Amino acid sequence: MSVIVVGAGPTGLMLAGDLAEAGTDVTLLEKRAEESNLTRAFALHARTLELFDMRGIADEIVDQGFEVSRVRVTMGGREVALDLRHPESRFRYVLTVAQARTEALLQRRAERLGVRIRRGAEVVALDQDEDGVTLTVRSRTGSHTERAAYVVGTDGAHSAVRSLLGVGFSGRSYDTHILLADVRPERELPPAINPYVGPDGLALLPPYGDGWYRAIVWDRSLEDVPLDQPVSREELNDSLGRITDGEVSVAEMSWSTRFLSERRQADHYRVGRVLLAGDAAHVHSPMGAMGMNTGIQDAANLAWKLVAQERGWAPDWLLDTYEDERHPVGRQTLRVTDFIQRMAVAPGLVRAIRPHVVPRLVRVGRVSAAMRRLVSGLSVRYRRPDQVMDSASVGRRVDDLPLVHEGETTRLYELVDPTRFTLLDTTRVGASAEAARPWADRVRALRVVGDLPEGADALLVRPDGHVAWSAERPSAEQVRAALTAWTGTA
Repeated sequence: MSVIVVGAGPTGLMLAGDLAEAGTDVTLLEKRAEESNLTRAFALHARTLELFDMRGIADEIVDQGFEVSRVRVTMGGREVALDLRHPESRFRYVLTVAQARTEALLQRRAERLGVRIRRGAEVVALDQDEDGVTLTVRSRTGSHTERAAYVVGTDGAHSAVRSLLGVGFSGRSYDTHILLADVRPERELPPAINPYVGPDGLALLPPYGDGWYRAIVWDRSLEDVPLDQPVSREELNDSLGRITDGEVSVAEMSWSTRFLSERRQADHYRVGRVLLAGDAAHVHSPMGAMGMNTGIQDAANLAWKLVAQERGWAPDWLLDTYEDERHPVGRQTLRVTDFIQRMAVAPGLVRAIRPHVVPRLVRVGRVSAAMRRLVSGLSVRYRRPDQVMDSASVGRRVDDLPLVHEGETTRLYELVDPTRFTLLDTTRVGASAEAARPWADRVRALRVVGDLPEGADALLVRPDGHVAWSAERPSAEQVRAALTAWTGTA
Protein backbone atom coordinates (compact mmCIF):
# COMPACT_ATOMS: atom_id res chain seq x y z
CA MET A 1 0.00 0.00 0.00
CA SER A 2 1.12 3.55 -0.67
CA VAL A 3 0.04 6.80 0.96
CA ILE A 4 0.29 10.35 -0.39
CA VAL A 5 0.44 13.10 2.21
CA VAL A 6 -0.35 16.57 0.86
CA GLY A 7 1.32 19.36 2.82
CA ALA A 8 4.83 19.39 4.32
CA GLY A 9 4.15 21.28 7.54
CA PRO A 10 4.65 19.73 10.99
CA THR A 11 1.52 17.56 10.77
CA GLY A 12 2.38 16.15 7.34
CA LEU A 13 6.01 15.55 8.24
CA MET A 14 5.07 13.76 11.47
CA LEU A 15 2.53 11.57 9.69
CA ALA A 16 4.84 10.74 6.79
CA GLY A 17 7.65 9.83 9.18
CA ASP A 18 5.44 7.50 11.20
CA LEU A 19 4.15 5.77 8.08
CA ALA A 20 7.65 5.36 6.67
CA GLU A 21 8.91 3.96 9.97
CA ALA A 22 6.37 1.16 9.55
CA GLY A 23 7.62 0.45 6.04
CA THR A 24 4.80 2.19 4.17
CA ASP A 25 5.59 3.73 0.79
CA VAL A 26 5.04 7.47 1.37
CA THR A 27 5.14 10.47 -0.94
CA LEU A 28 4.85 13.96 0.54
CA LEU A 29 3.62 16.66 -1.86
CA GLU A 30 4.15 20.34 -1.02
CA LYS A 31 2.81 23.26 -3.05
CA ARG A 32 5.63 25.58 -1.96
CA ALA A 33 8.66 25.28 -4.20
CA GLU A 34 11.01 26.35 -1.40
CA GLU A 35 11.06 25.54 2.27
CA SER A 36 9.18 28.22 4.20
CA ASN A 37 10.83 30.29 6.90
CA LEU A 38 7.41 31.14 8.32
CA THR A 39 7.44 30.56 12.03
CA ARG A 40 3.93 31.19 13.32
CA ALA A 41 3.91 28.38 15.88
CA PHE A 42 6.23 28.99 18.81
CA ALA A 43 5.57 26.28 21.39
CA LEU A 44 5.55 22.53 21.95
CA HIS A 45 3.37 21.27 24.77
CA ALA A 46 4.04 18.30 27.03
CA ARG A 47 1.94 15.74 25.13
CA THR A 48 3.61 16.57 21.82
CA LEU A 49 7.03 16.23 23.44
CA GLU A 50 5.93 12.86 24.85
CA LEU A 51 5.04 11.70 21.33
CA PHE A 52 8.45 12.87 20.13
CA ASP A 53 9.99 10.99 23.07
CA MET A 54 8.35 7.75 21.88
CA ARG A 55 10.12 8.32 18.56
CA GLY A 56 13.50 9.12 20.09
CA ILE A 57 13.61 12.75 18.90
CA ALA A 58 12.43 14.74 21.94
CA ASP A 59 15.83 15.44 23.47
CA GLU A 60 17.10 16.94 20.21
CA ILE A 61 14.35 19.55 20.03
CA VAL A 62 14.46 20.25 23.79
CA ASP A 63 18.13 21.19 23.37
CA GLN A 64 17.08 23.82 20.81
CA GLY A 65 14.25 25.39 22.82
CA PHE A 66 13.60 27.24 26.06
CA GLU A 67 11.67 25.69 28.93
CA VAL A 68 8.88 27.87 30.32
CA SER A 69 7.01 26.81 33.44
CA ARG A 70 4.51 29.62 34.08
CA VAL A 71 2.21 32.19 32.55
CA ARG A 72 2.45 35.71 34.03
CA VAL A 73 -0.73 37.61 33.15
CA THR A 74 -0.86 41.39 33.60
CA MET A 75 -4.30 43.01 33.43
CA GLY A 76 -5.84 46.08 34.97
CA GLY A 77 -2.65 46.80 36.89
CA ARG A 78 -2.77 43.35 38.48
CA GLU A 79 -0.49 40.38 37.97
CA VAL A 80 -1.57 36.75 38.20
CA ALA A 81 0.54 33.63 37.61
CA LEU A 82 -0.56 30.27 36.22
CA ASP A 83 1.74 27.32 36.95
CA LEU A 84 2.51 25.24 33.84
CA ARG A 85 4.58 22.57 35.57
CA HIS A 86 3.29 19.08 34.80
CA PRO A 87 4.06 16.63 37.62
CA GLU A 88 2.59 13.79 35.54
CA SER A 89 5.03 14.23 32.64
CA ARG A 90 8.77 14.07 32.05
CA PHE A 91 8.26 17.36 30.20
CA ARG A 92 7.12 19.63 33.01
CA TYR A 93 7.00 22.79 30.91
CA VAL A 94 6.08 24.44 27.63
CA LEU A 95 9.00 24.43 25.21
CA THR A 96 9.24 27.66 23.22
CA VAL A 97 10.94 26.95 19.93
CA ALA A 98 10.49 28.35 16.43
CA GLN A 99 8.25 26.29 14.15
CA ALA A 100 11.05 26.16 11.58
CA ARG A 101 13.18 24.13 13.99
CA THR A 102 10.36 21.70 14.69
CA GLU A 103 9.78 21.27 10.95
CA ALA A 104 13.50 20.73 10.33
CA LEU A 105 13.60 18.01 13.00
CA LEU A 106 10.59 16.21 11.55
CA GLN A 107 11.87 16.59 8.00
CA ARG A 108 15.25 15.04 8.87
CA ARG A 109 13.44 12.09 10.43
CA ALA A 110 11.11 11.66 7.45
CA GLU A 111 13.94 11.79 4.93
CA ARG A 112 16.05 9.40 7.00
CA LEU A 113 13.15 6.92 6.91
CA GLY A 114 12.80 7.18 3.12
CA VAL A 115 9.92 9.63 2.59
CA ARG A 116 9.96 11.22 -0.88
CA ILE A 117 9.33 14.97 -0.55
CA ARG A 118 8.30 16.72 -3.76
CA ARG A 119 8.11 20.48 -3.57
CA GLY A 120 6.42 22.74 -6.08
CA ALA A 121 3.68 20.11 -6.50
CA GLU A 122 0.15 21.52 -6.37
CA VAL A 123 -2.86 19.19 -6.16
CA VAL A 124 -5.55 20.46 -8.56
CA ALA A 125 -7.91 17.48 -8.91
CA LEU A 126 -8.88 14.42 -6.89
CA ASP A 127 -10.78 11.28 -7.77
CA GLN A 128 -11.25 8.22 -5.62
CA ASP A 129 -12.73 4.77 -6.11
CA GLU A 130 -12.98 1.69 -3.92
CA ASP A 131 -9.35 0.72 -4.64
CA GLY A 132 -7.50 4.01 -4.28
CA VAL A 133 -7.18 7.74 -4.92
CA THR A 134 -5.92 9.51 -8.05
CA LEU A 135 -4.52 13.03 -7.77
CA THR A 136 -3.83 15.45 -10.58
CA VAL A 137 -0.67 17.34 -9.67
CA ARG A 138 0.60 20.51 -11.31
CA SER A 139 4.29 21.44 -11.23
CA ARG A 140 6.70 23.58 -13.23
CA THR A 141 7.03 20.84 -15.82
CA GLY A 142 3.28 20.44 -16.34
CA SER A 143 0.52 18.26 -14.96
CA HIS A 144 0.60 14.55 -14.13
CA THR A 145 -1.36 12.07 -12.05
CA GLU A 146 -0.32 10.18 -8.96
CA ARG A 147 -2.18 7.32 -7.33
CA ALA A 148 -2.14 5.84 -3.85
CA ALA A 149 -4.28 3.64 -1.65
CA TYR A 150 -4.91 6.57 0.70
CA VAL A 151 -4.41 10.35 0.65
CA VAL A 152 -4.15 12.59 3.70
CA GLY A 153 -4.60 16.34 3.39
CA THR A 154 -2.38 18.23 5.80
CA ASP A 155 -2.23 21.26 3.52
CA GLY A 156 -3.34 24.00 5.87
CA ALA A 157 -6.32 26.23 6.44
CA HIS A 158 -6.86 26.77 2.71
CA SER A 159 -6.59 23.03 2.02
CA ALA A 160 -6.97 22.05 -1.63
CA VAL A 161 -7.70 18.47 -0.56
CA ARG A 162 -10.57 19.54 1.68
CA SER A 163 -11.94 21.81 -1.04
CA LEU A 164 -11.74 19.07 -3.68
CA LEU A 165 -13.55 16.69 -1.33
CA GLY A 166 -16.34 19.23 -0.89
CA VAL A 167 -16.07 19.02 2.91
CA GLY A 168 -17.47 22.03 4.74
CA PHE A 169 -15.20 24.16 6.94
CA SER A 170 -17.67 25.45 9.50
CA GLY A 171 -16.98 28.51 11.61
CA ARG A 172 -16.06 32.14 11.13
CA SER A 173 -13.23 34.65 11.01
CA TYR A 174 -12.41 36.90 13.94
CA ASP A 175 -12.75 40.63 13.33
CA THR A 176 -9.46 41.57 14.92
CA HIS A 177 -6.29 41.41 12.83
CA ILE A 178 -3.27 39.91 14.56
CA LEU A 179 0.24 41.31 14.45
CA LEU A 180 2.94 38.67 14.65
CA ALA A 181 6.66 39.36 15.07
CA ASP A 182 9.87 38.14 16.64
CA VAL A 183 11.25 40.98 18.74
CA ARG A 184 13.97 41.94 21.20
CA PRO A 185 12.51 44.29 23.83
CA GLU A 186 14.38 47.24 25.26
CA ARG A 187 14.46 45.42 28.60
CA GLU A 188 14.22 41.71 29.28
CA LEU A 189 10.92 40.34 30.54
CA PRO A 190 10.47 37.54 33.11
CA PRO A 191 11.21 34.00 31.80
CA ALA A 192 7.52 33.22 31.44
CA ILE A 193 4.77 33.44 28.86
CA ASN A 194 3.81 37.10 29.32
CA PRO A 195 0.27 38.13 28.35
CA TYR A 196 -0.65 41.79 28.81
CA VAL A 197 -4.39 42.46 28.70
CA GLY A 198 -5.37 46.10 28.26
CA PRO A 199 -8.38 48.15 27.14
CA ASP A 200 -7.04 48.32 23.57
CA GLY A 201 -6.34 44.60 23.20
CA LEU A 202 -3.84 41.96 24.16
CA ALA A 203 -0.12 41.36 23.72
CA LEU A 204 1.39 37.92 24.29
CA LEU A 205 5.18 37.72 24.67
CA PRO A 206 6.67 34.23 25.21
CA PRO A 207 10.49 34.08 25.42
CA TYR A 208 12.90 32.15 23.21
CA GLY A 209 15.50 32.32 25.98
CA ASP A 210 18.09 34.34 24.07
CA GLY A 211 16.73 37.83 24.63
CA TRP A 212 14.20 37.45 21.80
CA TYR A 213 10.44 37.01 22.19
CA ARG A 214 7.52 36.12 20.00
CA ALA A 215 5.05 39.03 19.97
CA ILE A 216 1.39 38.24 19.24
CA VAL A 217 -0.69 41.39 19.37
CA TRP A 218 -4.42 42.04 19.05
CA ASP A 219 -5.03 45.79 18.78
CA ARG A 220 -8.66 46.76 18.27
CA SER A 221 -7.58 50.11 16.82
CA LEU A 222 -5.91 48.28 13.89
CA GLU A 223 -8.86 46.13 12.85
CA ASP A 224 -9.24 47.83 9.47
CA VAL A 225 -5.57 47.90 8.44
CA PRO A 226 -5.11 45.80 5.26
CA LEU A 227 -3.54 42.40 5.88
CA ASP A 228 -0.93 42.95 3.19
CA GLN A 229 0.35 46.17 4.76
CA PRO A 230 3.81 45.60 6.30
CA VAL A 231 4.18 45.88 10.06
CA SER A 232 6.63 48.58 11.10
CA ARG A 233 8.54 48.65 14.38
CA GLU A 234 6.93 52.03 15.12
CA GLU A 235 3.43 50.59 14.69
CA LEU A 236 4.24 47.60 16.88
CA ASN A 237 5.75 49.85 19.56
CA ASP A 238 2.67 52.03 19.53
CA SER A 239 0.41 49.00 20.07
CA LEU A 240 2.63 47.51 22.76
CA GLY A 241 2.94 50.82 24.56
CA ARG A 242 -0.82 51.25 24.84
CA ILE A 243 -1.61 47.62 25.70
CA THR A 244 1.20 47.11 28.24
CA ASP A 245 0.87 50.61 29.74
CA GLY A 246 4.38 51.46 28.58
CA GLU A 247 6.03 48.38 30.07
CA VAL A 248 7.23 46.91 26.75
CA SER A 249 8.98 48.57 23.83
CA VAL A 250 10.86 46.93 20.96
CA ALA A 251 14.56 47.52 20.28
CA GLU A 252 14.80 45.11 17.30
CA MET A 253 12.34 43.21 15.09
CA SER A 254 13.57 40.31 12.94
CA TRP A 255 10.41 39.62 10.94
CA SER A 256 6.72 40.42 11.14
CA THR A 257 3.37 39.78 9.52
CA ARG A 258 -0.31 40.36 10.12
CA PHE A 259 -3.09 37.87 9.58
CA LEU A 260 -6.76 37.26 10.23
CA SER A 261 -7.38 34.50 12.76
CA GLU A 262 -10.22 32.07 12.16
CA ARG A 263 -12.28 29.59 14.15
CA ARG A 264 -13.21 26.76 11.80
CA GLN A 265 -13.40 22.97 11.73
CA ALA A 266 -13.90 20.50 8.90
CA ASP A 267 -17.31 18.85 9.06
CA HIS A 268 -15.63 15.46 8.51
CA TYR A 269 -12.07 14.21 8.87
CA ARG A 270 -12.58 11.23 6.56
CA VAL A 271 -14.32 10.76 3.21
CA GLY A 272 -13.63 7.28 1.90
CA ARG A 273 -9.91 6.89 1.31
CA VAL A 274 -9.11 10.56 1.88
CA LEU A 275 -8.49 12.01 5.34
CA LEU A 276 -7.75 15.45 6.80
CA ALA A 277 -5.42 16.45 9.63
CA GLY A 278 -3.82 19.54 11.15
CA ASP A 279 -4.91 22.96 9.91
CA ALA A 280 -6.76 21.33 7.02
CA ALA A 281 -9.11 19.95 9.68
CA HIS A 282 -9.16 22.75 12.25
CA VAL A 283 -7.93 26.34 12.63
CA HIS A 284 -8.36 28.64 15.60
CA SER A 285 -6.95 31.53 17.58
CA PRO A 286 -3.24 31.19 18.40
CA MET A 287 -4.03 31.83 22.08
CA GLY A 288 -2.83 28.77 23.96
CA ALA A 289 -0.39 27.78 21.20
CA MET A 290 -2.44 24.65 20.55
CA GLY A 291 -2.67 24.58 16.74
CA MET A 292 0.55 22.85 15.70
CA ASN A 293 0.38 20.59 18.73
CA THR A 294 -3.15 19.44 17.94
CA GLY A 295 -2.10 18.71 14.35
CA ILE A 296 0.93 16.65 15.38
CA GLN A 297 -1.30 14.70 17.75
CA ASP A 298 -3.75 14.12 14.86
CA ALA A 299 -0.89 12.55 12.94
CA ALA A 300 0.09 10.27 15.82
CA ASN A 301 -3.50 9.06 16.11
CA LEU A 302 -3.92 8.44 12.38
CA ALA A 303 -0.60 6.90 11.34
CA TRP A 304 -0.87 3.56 13.13
CA LYS A 305 -4.44 3.10 11.94
CA LEU A 306 -3.33 3.49 8.31
CA VAL A 307 -0.47 1.07 9.03
CA ALA A 308 -2.97 -1.45 10.41
CA GLN A 309 -5.05 -0.99 7.26
CA GLU A 310 -2.00 -1.58 5.08
CA ARG A 311 -0.91 -4.71 6.91
CA GLY A 312 -4.39 -6.19 6.80
CA TRP A 313 -5.00 -6.55 10.53
CA ALA A 314 -7.21 -3.51 11.09
CA PRO A 315 -10.78 -4.31 12.15
CA ASP A 316 -13.38 -2.82 9.81
CA TRP A 317 -14.17 -0.05 12.30
CA LEU A 318 -10.64 1.03 13.23
CA LEU A 319 -9.98 3.73 10.61
CA ASP A 320 -13.33 5.35 11.43
CA THR A 321 -12.11 5.95 14.97
CA TYR A 322 -9.72 8.60 13.65
CA GLU A 323 -12.61 11.01 13.09
CA ASP A 324 -14.51 9.67 16.12
CA GLU A 325 -11.54 10.46 18.38
CA ARG A 326 -9.89 13.52 16.89
CA HIS A 327 -12.93 15.53 15.77
CA PRO A 328 -14.06 16.03 19.40
CA VAL A 329 -10.50 17.00 20.37
CA GLY A 330 -10.43 19.57 17.57
CA ARG A 331 -13.83 20.90 18.64
CA GLN A 332 -12.63 21.23 22.22
CA THR A 333 -9.51 23.08 21.07
CA LEU A 334 -11.69 25.56 19.19
CA ARG A 335 -13.81 26.12 22.28
CA VAL A 336 -10.83 26.66 24.58
CA THR A 337 -9.01 29.06 22.25
CA ASP A 338 -12.25 30.88 21.45
CA PHE A 339 -12.90 31.41 25.17
CA ILE A 340 -9.40 32.81 25.71
CA GLN A 341 -9.78 35.01 22.62
CA ARG A 342 -13.14 36.36 23.77
CA MET A 343 -11.80 37.10 27.24
CA ALA A 344 -8.79 38.90 25.75
CA VAL A 345 -10.67 40.98 23.16
CA ALA A 346 -13.83 41.52 25.16
CA PRO A 347 -16.65 44.10 25.22
CA GLY A 348 -16.53 46.87 27.79
CA LEU A 349 -18.51 45.12 30.54
CA VAL A 350 -16.29 42.03 30.48
CA ARG A 351 -13.15 44.19 30.38
CA ALA A 352 -14.34 45.90 33.55
CA ILE A 353 -14.84 42.72 35.58
CA ARG A 354 -12.10 40.40 34.24
CA PRO A 355 -9.26 41.83 36.44
CA HIS A 356 -11.35 40.74 39.43
CA VAL A 357 -12.69 37.42 38.12
CA VAL A 358 -9.69 35.87 36.35
CA PRO A 359 -7.25 35.98 39.31
CA ARG A 360 -9.83 34.29 41.54
CA LEU A 361 -10.40 31.54 39.00
CA VAL A 362 -6.69 30.89 38.51
CA ARG A 363 -6.16 30.60 42.26
CA VAL A 364 -8.60 27.66 42.42
CA GLY A 365 -6.31 24.63 42.24
CA ARG A 366 -8.71 22.42 40.32
CA VAL A 367 -9.40 25.14 37.76
CA SER A 368 -5.73 25.93 37.10
CA ALA A 369 -4.83 22.21 36.91
CA ALA A 370 -7.66 21.57 34.46
CA MET A 371 -6.53 24.52 32.30
CA ARG A 372 -2.92 23.33 32.37
CA ARG A 373 -3.81 19.75 31.41
CA LEU A 374 -6.28 20.85 28.76
CA VAL A 375 -3.90 23.17 26.92
CA SER A 376 -0.97 20.74 27.20
CA GLY A 377 -2.91 17.81 25.71
CA LEU A 378 -2.30 15.65 28.79
CA SER A 379 -6.01 15.35 29.58
CA VAL A 380 -7.07 13.84 26.23
CA ARG A 381 -8.97 10.60 26.73
CA TYR A 382 -10.65 8.68 23.94
CA ARG A 383 -14.01 6.96 24.20
CA ARG A 384 -13.88 3.16 24.26
CA PRO A 385 -14.97 1.72 20.88
CA ASP A 386 -18.09 -0.39 21.22
CA GLN A 387 -16.27 -3.34 19.65
CA VAL A 388 -13.67 -3.73 22.42
CA MET A 389 -14.13 -4.92 25.98
CA ASP A 390 -14.26 -2.44 28.82
CA SER A 391 -11.39 -2.15 31.28
CA ALA A 392 -9.89 0.34 33.71
CA SER A 393 -8.53 3.57 32.18
CA VAL A 394 -9.26 2.55 28.58
CA GLY A 395 -8.59 5.48 26.23
CA ARG A 396 -6.56 7.40 28.78
CA ARG A 397 -3.04 8.65 28.16
CA VAL A 398 -0.48 6.28 29.71
CA ASP A 399 2.12 7.81 32.02
CA ASP A 400 5.79 7.26 31.19
CA LEU A 401 6.05 4.41 33.67
CA PRO A 402 9.42 3.46 35.19
CA LEU A 403 10.03 -0.20 34.28
CA VAL A 404 12.68 -2.89 34.26
CA HIS A 405 12.97 -4.87 31.04
CA GLU A 406 15.48 -7.69 30.57
CA GLY A 407 17.32 -6.53 33.66
CA GLU A 408 17.70 -2.92 32.44
CA THR A 409 16.01 0.10 34.00
CA THR A 410 13.94 1.92 31.38
CA ARG A 411 10.76 3.90 30.76
CA LEU A 412 7.55 2.98 28.97
CA TYR A 413 8.06 5.62 26.28
CA GLU A 414 11.39 4.04 25.40
CA LEU A 415 9.57 0.74 24.82
CA VAL A 416 6.45 1.93 22.96
CA ASP A 417 6.45 1.18 19.24
CA PRO A 418 4.57 3.96 17.36
CA THR A 419 3.59 1.48 14.61
CA ARG A 420 2.19 -1.42 16.68
CA PHE A 421 0.68 -2.20 20.07
CA THR A 422 2.75 -2.84 23.18
CA LEU A 423 1.65 -5.45 25.73
CA LEU A 424 3.26 -5.20 29.16
CA ASP A 425 3.16 -8.32 31.35
CA THR A 426 4.32 -8.01 34.98
CA THR A 427 3.40 -11.53 36.11
CA ARG A 428 6.14 -13.90 37.22
CA VAL A 429 5.23 -16.60 34.67
CA GLY A 430 4.57 -14.22 31.73
CA ALA A 431 1.30 -15.86 30.72
CA SER A 432 -0.07 -12.77 28.97
CA ALA A 433 3.08 -12.28 26.89
CA GLU A 434 2.99 -15.96 25.95
CA ALA A 435 -0.67 -15.73 24.90
CA ALA A 436 0.21 -12.78 22.66
CA ARG A 437 2.95 -14.57 20.71
CA PRO A 438 0.71 -15.34 17.66
CA TRP A 439 0.18 -11.56 17.27
CA ALA A 440 3.91 -10.75 17.19
CA ASP A 441 3.62 -8.97 13.81
CA ARG A 442 1.34 -6.33 15.34
CA VAL A 443 1.89 -6.54 19.11
CA ARG A 444 5.18 -6.17 20.94
CA ALA A 445 4.75 -8.32 24.06
CA LEU A 446 7.20 -7.55 26.87
CA ARG A 447 7.75 -9.08 30.27
CA VAL A 448 8.59 -6.22 32.61
CA VAL A 449 8.92 -5.39 36.29
CA GLY A 450 7.03 -2.35 37.53
CA ASP A 451 3.69 -1.00 38.72
CA LEU A 452 0.99 -0.70 36.07
CA PRO A 453 -2.03 1.63 36.36
CA GLU A 454 -4.99 0.55 38.48
CA GLY A 455 -3.02 -2.40 39.86
CA ALA A 456 -3.11 -4.22 36.52
CA ASP A 457 -0.88 -7.20 35.74
CA ALA A 458 -1.26 -6.76 31.97
CA LEU A 459 -1.49 -3.49 30.03
CA LEU A 460 -2.10 -3.14 26.30
CA VAL A 461 -0.85 0.23 25.03
CA ARG A 462 -1.92 1.71 21.70
CA PRO A 463 0.83 2.95 19.38
CA ASP A 464 -0.15 6.53 20.27
CA GLY A 465 0.40 5.95 23.98
CA HIS A 466 -3.21 5.49 25.15
CA VAL A 467 -4.64 2.55 27.07
CA ALA A 468 -6.29 -0.08 24.87
CA TRP A 469 -6.97 -2.63 27.64
CA SER A 470 -5.75 -3.67 31.07
CA ALA A 471 -6.55 -6.41 33.57
CA GLU A 472 -5.55 -7.98 36.85
CA ARG A 473 -4.44 -11.61 36.51
CA PRO A 474 -6.08 -12.05 33.08
CA SER A 475 -6.62 -15.48 31.58
CA ALA A 476 -5.07 -16.38 28.24
CA GLU A 477 -8.58 -16.23 26.76
CA GLN A 478 -9.01 -12.64 27.96
CA VAL A 479 -5.67 -11.62 26.45
CA ARG A 480 -6.53 -13.22 23.14
CA ALA A 481 -9.97 -11.58 23.14
CA ALA A 482 -8.47 -8.13 23.75
CA LEU A 483 -5.88 -8.55 21.00
CA THR A 484 -8.41 -9.90 18.53
CA ALA A 485 -10.79 -6.99 19.21
CA TRP A 486 -8.10 -4.37 18.52
CA THR A 487 -5.89 -6.08 15.95
CA GLY A 488 -7.91 -8.86 14.33
CA THR A 489 -7.33 -12.59 14.19
CA ALA A 490 -3.76 -13.77 14.75
